[in-house]
Amino acid sequence: MEINLNRVDYLQVGVTSQKTMRLLPASGRRATQKVAVADQDGVITCFGMKKGEPVMLLVFQPVFKSLPGPKISRLELGGALGTPKEKIFVAAGSEVRGFTKKGKQFLTFEANLAESIKAMYVSGADLFVCASYIYNHYCDCKDQDYYLSGDKICDIVCLPMTKLGQTTPVLACQDRVLRVLQGSELVYDIEVPGPPAVLEINNAKEGEIEDELLYGTTDGKLGLVQVTDTSPVYKWEVTNQKKRGGILCIDRFDITGDGVKEILVGRDDGTVEIYSLDSTNEPVIRFEHVLSESVTSIQGGCVGKDAFDEVLTATYTGWVTGLTSEPQQKEAGPGEEMKMSPETQNKIVALRTELEQLQVKVLQEREKYQQSAQSSTAISSVPVFSVNDKFTLCRDDASYSLTLEVQTAIDNVLLQSDVPIDLLDVDKNSAVVSFSGCDSEPNGNFLLATYRCQANTTRLELKVRSIEGQYGILQAYITPRLQPKTCQVRQHQIKPLSLHQRTHASEEHRPMNTLTLTGQFSFAEIHSWVVFCLPEVPEKTPAGDDVTFYFQNTFLDTQLQCTYSKGEGIFKSDNISTISILKDVLSKEATKRKINLNISYDVNEESVNHTLKLIHPKLEYQLILAKKVQLIDALKELQVHEGNVDFLIPEYRSILEEADHLLEEYKKQPAHLERLYGMITDLFIDKFKFKGTNVKTKVPLLLEVLDNYDSDSLIAFFDSA
Repeated sequence: MEINLNRVDYLQVGVTSQKTMRLLPASGRRATQKVAVADQDGVITCFGMKKGEPVMLLVFQPVFKSLPGPKISRLELGGALGTPKEKIFVAAGSEVRGFTKKGKQFLTFEANLAESIKAMYVSGADLFVCASYIYNHYCDCKDQDYYLSGDKICDIVCLPMTKLGQTTPVLACQDRVLRVLQGSELVYDIEVPGPPAVLEINNAKEGEIEDELLYGTTDGKLGLVQVTDTSPVYKWEVTNQKKRGGILCIDRFDITGDGVKEILVGRDDGTVEIYSLDSTNEPVIRFEHVLSESVTSIQGGCVGKDAFDEVLTATYTGWVTGLTSEPQQKEAGPGEEMKMSPETQNKIVALRTELEQLQVKVLQEREKYQQSAQSSTAISSVPVFSVNDKFTLCRDDASYSLTLEVQTAIDNVLLQSDVPIDLLDVDKNSAVVSFSGCDSEPNGNFLLATYRCQANTTRLELKVRSIEGQYGILQAYITPRLQPKTCQVRQHQIKPLSLHQRTHASEEHRPMNTLTLTGQFSFAEIHSWVVFCLPEVPEKTPAGDDVTFYFQNTFLDTQLQCTYSKGEGIFKSDNISTISILKDVLSKEATKRKINLNISYDVNEESVNHTLKLIHPKLEYQLILAKKVQLIDALKELQVHEGNVDFLIPEYRSILEEADHLLEEYKKQPAHLERLYGMITDLFIDKFKFKGTNVKTKVPLLLEVLDNYDSDSLIAFFDSA
């Protein structure tokens, strides 16, 4: 059965956070539901649609609207166990407030947390709240359980009365782990393939045991896992092959009416997806729609008209939008003309009149502002605007994605970097980029680029690729289309080992190089150095006396293991350049704090050839691609001259057939070959640096070998040098 849904925009509130929109329970089967949505202005808006009105006219009926206050980070529904969840709970700062469905406030609870509440779940008299690292459970507003997480908590859900004997909280944590708790104790960890951003209980059919969890990750993966007494059971995982945005919200709702709930997914690039399960219980995508901004909340229900189900979404800038199954146009029969009822015509005339009046009012206010701005006593206030920015490492192409989202249209974005980086093409990016000349020596500027956005662009996605060993700051200056002109700056740190990503374990059979540091430093100090060097490490010092982190290089697939405690740090990697970078940076950081380090290292000669073998397929592919691109123009001339290509060998014919694809791929990776040459050169220098030999004078000979690349010749050169 095909899913046909039509978009309808209901209203716009302020900027919204993740999971701040919910549908209140319906009064009858397939009856319209009220919508509760909270924004970062602290306002809760509850509305429903007027009965008997067509959806296209957007005649909604307000139920209640609260006064502005602190930024609301979460909205959940609750109620006594066994009754409909009709009470609205919101988290703002470290406070939780409760409202009835008519807007009467009945609860104000101060959680006494040092940080703002990031995630919340309500079940009967139980309240579960999470700050960045802290989980608290309250029953009837009395403290029950507490847990300190090893990394940032992104979301929480609670499985009802499972085999574990009680309500089971599950925390989604930044270090690619779901933590299953019982009371204040950790039962076990569930490893997932990416940093989980959202969790949802998988209640596919009414009456089923709710022991399965849907999770969505920041790198766009969707998965299902079953929580048992002692260990997880992985059901399925959907990889992000289309390179969509990260998942921010999930819901289950039966939009097709077949008795089995579909999976509704909202992503941070504006994509809304509907999945259903096939006969083998594997997810299959059935519908997708793209909005212009990130989807912060998603719910299935009935809002616009009785008996017509829809997928309701809330976006970053506050638009509440429905994808409804109600036809938006009445189909005319053969020979009939489309006719609107007199009521509909009157409504459209009234809406047009109201729109004209608003346009006149805007012009009048603009003239007033211009006149007051010209007077000598005028004081122009700087407009405040909200920016949502993310800087995330993409494993697929070893690049960083910089996403900038503004509550109003973006005029331009200026990028400035004090470290060498490459800007990569993004298909979804329609902005016009221009580069400015910059002098890297006195000013430390390696990049100055301006993106001029098209009208009504509120979201911009950029991609950059850094070079490991070179670290600094990337700054984005965001200027919206507001008067008077104003700008906000967002800074993102490019770390020394910026292309490394956290993993759960490392392969033991690899030839590893070891760097050992000892000295008079504390656990907190060496942890701060590791945070400075590597991404995805929690800023908070871990509990305990020591810690071990595992990483994988997203470009070369080399590995790194960091184990450290007070007074000692041991770093192991199969790439000697990684060890060299760590040695230089950690020495520099210790010197800044006037700490003497005792440094020893154990170099494994086999690791160099091992790393060269990992580089080989990438280098060979790039060299073949470059040669093919060089042949395209000559082959096209031959084709024009001869009139056909039948006389060419199959290899050359295939190059002509794939010419557009080859050129596009070559254009997307402008510095790929140079980057690989640079990695091999660094590997060569680092190999001999640990032996106390300077081989920089032999680099030109190495480049000659690379120009006539052969894997065996390169390995022989490394061995003979």
